[in-house]
Amino acid sequence: MNVLVLGSGGRESSIAWKIADSPLLKHLYCMPGNPGTASFATNVDCNLSDFDSIANHISDLSVDMLIVGPENPLVEGLTDFLHERIPSLMVIGPGREGAQLEGSKDFAKSFMAKYSIPTAAYRTFDATEFDDASAFLEQIKPPYVLKADGLAAGKGVIICQSIEEARQELSSMFGGRFGRAGAKVLIEEYLDGIELSVFVLTDGRDYLMLPHAKDYKRVGEGDTGPNTGGMGSVSPVPFADDFFMSKVEERIVKPTVRGIACEGMKYCGFIFIGLMNCGGDPYVIEYNVRMGDPESESVMRRIDSDLLKHLQAAAKGELSSEKIEVSPMSSVTVMAVSGGYPGSYGKGFPISGLDVDTGEDDTVIFHAGTKVSGADVVTSGGRVLAVTSLATSLDEARKASYRRLANISFEGIFYRSDIGCDLLDLK
Repeated sequence: MNVLVLGSGGRESSIAWKIADSPLLKHLYCMPGNPGTASFATNVDCNLSDFDSIANHISDLSVDMLIVGPENPLVEGLTDFLHERIPSLMVIGPGREGAQLEGSKDFAKSFMAKYSIPTAAYRTFDATEFDDASAFLEQIKPPYVLKADGLAAGKGVIICQSIEEARQELSSMFGGRFGRAGAKVLIEEYLDGIELSVFVLTDGRDYLMLPHAKDYKRVGEGDTGPNTGGMGSVSPVPFADDFFMSKVEERIVKPTVRGIACEGMKYCGFIFIGLMNCGGDPYVIEYNVRMGDPESESVMRRIDSDLLKHLQAAAKGELSSEKIEVSPMSSVTVMAVSGGYPGSYGKGFPISGLDVDTGEDDTVIFHAGTKVSGADVVTSGGRVLAVTSLATSLDEARKASYRRLANISFEGIFYRSDIGCDLLDLK
C-alpha cells in the first residue's frame, strides 16, 4: 500500500523509519518530512493547516493510509474532513471528538471521572474566576500544578512551589501567556512519584499495548530548568514490571478504551497515557492522541513486529487478532537541541558529523528540526536531532547514544548528559 506520514519532527521520522521496511509497503511519503526521512521516503511539501491541499495530494499520490503525527491537525478535525472527502482512506488518528482527549484537559478530566480512571483532584477556572481560583489554591497543599486547558506545544504545565508564585503564574496564563490555550486553566493536586509514558494502539474497541517509555522534560541536568518538548527518553522503564503494568491495563487502559467505545468516538490511532507511579499505583496525568516525542523514537526501536500490519488491522477494525512483538533490549534517545532552547534560539547552522561512521550499528539518528540549505543540512528548530540506540542494557544504550553524539556538532549544540541515569539503580 502507499502510505503518507504527516509531520516533520522526530516522532514522524521514527514512525516512517519503522514502517519503511514493511512487506506491505509499496511507497512511503512524508509530508513535509525532513532531510532524514528523504533517505527512505519521498518528501512532499505542504502546509499542514491546508486540509484541501492535503486531500488533493492524497488523491494524486494514490495514498491508501495516512498516519497523522502531530496533534493540531487532529484537534482541528482533519480525520473527519478526510473521511468525508475520501471515504476509502485509512486514517491513523482520531476524529475531532476523540482528539479532545488532548485538545482540552478539562474534557479529558471529565472523561476520566466518568469512567472511574484514577487521576489527580482538580478544578477548572476561566479569567472571570480568578478570585475563586485563588481561593481554591488555599484549599490544597503545595506544590501547585497549573495546566492550560488547550494545546500549548507541551509547555502549558507550570508547577509552583508557593501560593504567591501560583497566583502570579495564574494571572499570566489568564493574561494570554499561552494564547487561547490558557483561556481556561486547571488547578490540580500535585502527584508525587515517577512519570511513565504508556502507549496504546486502538481501533476504538480493541487495543495493543506498545512498549512504554519515560521522557525527560526539563532542559537542565537533574531535571532542572524550564520544561521543553522533551530532552530524551528511555524504554523500557525498570519500575514498570508486569505487576505494575497489569494495574495500568486494568485500571486505566481498559476503562479508557471502553469509554471511547461508550461515547461513540471515531477513534483509530494511538493513545499516549502520561502516568505517575505513586507508591506503586498508577494515576493519569494526561492523555495525548498521538505518539509522544521523543518517546516515539525509543518505542519504535523496540517494536519487532510489523507496525504497518498492526495499523492496517486497526484501520479495518480487526485489531483483536493482532499480536505485537517487543524486543527485550533497551533503547535510549538523547535530543540534541539548539542553544537557548526552549527560549529564543538561532537557526540555519550547518550540522557536521551526520555521516561519520562510528561503528554504532544499533544507533539511528532521527531528524527533528533540520532542513537542507545549499549543500548543507542545517538546524531549523529547537529540537534538532534525536540520537537513539538499542542495546542489551540501559547503560549500554546510553553510552552508545552519547558516543554517537560526540561526533555531531553545530553552533550552540546542547544536550543533557544524564538521560536515563536516574533509572540505572532501579529494579
